[in-house]
Amino acid sequence: MARDDRAGGRVRAFVAVDLEPPVRGEIAATTEELRAAGGDVRWAQAENLHVTLKFLGSVAAERLTAVRAALERVAADAAPFELTVKGLGTFPSAERARVVWVGFVAGRLGALAQRVDAELAAVGFPLEGRPFTPHVTIGRVRGARGWSRVLAAMAPHGDKVFGCSGVADIVLYRSDLHPQGARYTALDRFGLAGADGVRTSSMR
Repeated sequence: MARDDRAGGRVRAFVAVDLEPPVRGEIAATTEELRAAGGDVRWAQAENLHVTLKFLGSVAAERLTAVRAALERVAADAAPFELTVKGLGTFPSAERARVVWVGFVAGRLGALAQRVDAELAAVGFPLEGRPFTPHVTIGRVRGARGWSRVLAAMAPHGDKVFGCSGVADIVLYRSDLHPQGARYTALDRFGLAGADGVRTSSMR
């Protein structure tokens, strides 16, 4: 199990942006509709919904200082913006689905992810080997049982607009794995300050 960096050891970590409560609520309501279809899917809890910018994996606690410095550099240059959350689908396909996702209208999120990737590469994390595909994972498919019913429940929501969500900071998260699923804890938040040049970072 990952531990807080102040306790030493290793931390399973990732970098993400959060979604505002109204959008999380819309996604959660749709997720409940899909859950009712009865498929063999582990559905995400509303409080866990986020957009991953970069997964870091198991990180030695002493490296988190460099990670924080990299994210501060990103935040100092990036201005806040809005995301339009739209669409519902599966990876890699409907027939062989492993992940159920909610998507986004193309915007500035990709550029932010690229900057995060570049700054973290400069402190020793490998660059991503595939294009960034922004999404929120709302379910992980465990088996074929009931999958046709889930697909039928998804059909009316393929182009659904879940709302707009402001992006004001990037978040360094710790992920602890439990039998009931992952539990995410924000280690630090870095306010996007590119519009006025004022850099902020706050622990929560």
